[in-house]
Amino acid sequence: MRLNASEGESAGDIVNSWKEDELANMIYLYSDEKMSRKIAKAIVEARMGGKITSSKALAEIIWNAVPANYRYGQIHPATRTFQALRIAVNSELRRLPKALHSAFNVLKDGGKMGVITFHSLEDRIVKNYFRNLGKQCVCPPEQAACTCGGTACAEILTRKPVEPTAQEVKMNSPSRSAKLRVVRKIHDASARHFMAIEEEAM
Repeated sequence: MRLNASEGESAGDIVNSWKEDELANMIYLYSDEKMSRKIAKAIVEARMGGKITSSKALAEIIWNAVPANYRYGQIHPATRTFQALRIAVNSELRRLPKALHSAFNVLKDGGKMGVITFHSLEDRIVKNYFRNLGKQCVCPPEQAACTCGGTACAEILTRKPVEPTAQEVKMNSPSRSAKLRVVRKIHDASARHFMAIEEEAM
């Protein structure tokens, strides 16, 4: 799952070493999985009998951990847990602000930037970064005078995110959680725009 296999903890490291409450909190925070505590408990119990070494084994543990009526929804009951693991091992939420800021500043003035997210935490970071780009002032509210230039850096083109239609979801089910937001660049963003959104992603 890691973008860089030589950097940081692997999904296997997390599954086999994190405490039950740490696993539960990570799964819930990064995937909104309402069965996070049951899943974390099942993982910890399963690894007592030996290391969990494959994604198939982990999926089966999760399948058996959730109630029977939870197993046959639109997605496999392990999907959200795997999403949470992917976000955790790649530090995706911490990487996103820098990626947004760098991508915006390489655009030419007048260029458009669109970002598609598939998770509520990602979407919140993008939404707030774009919102800050559209503000005339991003100085802290307690600051007496504006020092950021006092002009908007971008025009927000999607006041609400563009979401897939029912037909699109029927043809491509993974699109169901996709949200597209777009801005048009006016001029480069300052370091203050990046710092504000980086603090939120920590």
